[in-house]
Amino acid sequence: MSRLNDVSKEVSNPRILLTGKTGQVGRALAPLLDRMGELTALDRRQLDLSRPDEIQRVIRGLLPDLIVNAGAYTAVDRAESDEAAARAINAIAPGVLAEEAKRLGALLVHYSTDYIFDGTKRTPYDEDDPPNALNLYGRTKLEGERAIRQIGPAYLIFRTAWVYAREGRNFLLTVLRLATEKEELRIVRDQAGAPTLSLEIAAATAGVLSKIFAPANGTRPWSETKGIYHMTAGGETTWYNFAQLILELASRQPRVGDWFAAATNNRPLMTRRIVPIATDEFPTPARRPAYSVLANRKLNATFGVRLPHWEMQLRAVFSGCASDMRTPATNEEQGAEK
Repeated sequence: MSRLNDVSKEVSNPRILLTGKTGQVGRALAPLLDRMGELTALDRRQLDLSRPDEIQRVIRGLLPDLIVNAGAYTAVDRAESDEAAARAINAIAPGVLAEEAKRLGALLVHYSTDYIFDGTKRTPYDEDDPPNALNLYGRTKLEGERAIRQIGPAYLIFRTAWVYAREGRNFLLTVLRLATEKEELRIVRDQAGAPTLSLEIAAATAGVLSKIFAPANGTRPWSETKGIYHMTAGGETTWYNFAQLILELASRQPRVGDWFAAATNNRPLMTRRIVPIATDEFPTPARRPAYSVLANRKLNATFGVRLPHWEMQLRAVFSGCASDMRTPATNEEQGAEK
C-alpha cells in the first residue's frame, strides 16, 4: 500500500528523483525539490529516458517516494522526422516510470502539453475536453498521459504551454537573438496561447507537492486529488503580441543581467518593426493548434494554486524579480522546451 494513497499521512524527508534536470522546468525545479527531501536530480547522460532498462535500474537503485519527470522530447518540428526518439521519450518512458512508481507506491509527477488539443475550440480547454493532437509531438505526449492513467500509480499530470525561461531554447530568447540581426521580424498572429515561465511552473509544482507531503488539516484524500491538471499562466495572447511585449520591455531596459547579454551576444537591438503574419505564411513541419489556451480552474480549486498572468511573468523576467538561475543550459538535453 502506498504511503501516498492517504495524503493526510505526512511523508517526512521523502526520497525524490527528478529527471531532465537541465531542461527549463527541471532547472527551476531542482532547488525547490531539494528543500523538500533527499533529491537525486539526473540529466540525459545520467538517465537516458529512451532506454526502459536504464529507467528501471535507476529507480530500483534509488527507491524514491516521489518521481518528477521533467524530461521530454520537445523539439516539435524535429519530432515529425524523428518519431522513434520522440515516442520512446514521450510515450514509452512515462509508462515505465508509472510501472516503477506503482511497484514502489511512489507518487509520479509528469508534465504534458497544450499540443494534445487541435485548437478548434475558442474558449480555454478544460482537462476533460477531448484531445486531438495535430502533430507527432502532441500525439506522443498524449500517449504518455494515457500510459500513466492506464497503469494507474499515484500520479499528477500537469499540462503546461508555451514554456520559456532565461536559458535554453525558447521563443523569448529566439526573439531577442533575431532582434539583433534583423530590422524587421515576421511573427505569427493567429495562434493563441498562454506563455508560461518555467520558474512559475516549478513554484506551482512545489506548492502542490507541499500540500501532499506536509498536508494541513482538511486536505482531501489522495484518491480525490490524483489526476490531470492544467498549469499555465493566466490570460492569453498570440505569438505576435508576445513578441511585441518582449521587444518593448527589452528596449526600455536594455541592461537586465547576464542572461540578456547572453541572449543578445552583447549586441544592440536593431529591429524597428514586427509584421504580423498568418500561420500559412510561415510553414513548419509540424502543425500547431490555432488556439491552445488551457483553463486552470481545477488546479486552483483543488490545491489553491494559481499562476500569475502571462504579462506579469514576462515583466518579472525583465525587471529582475524572477529568480536568477545560473545553471548552464544545454539545448540538446531532454527537456529543452518548445
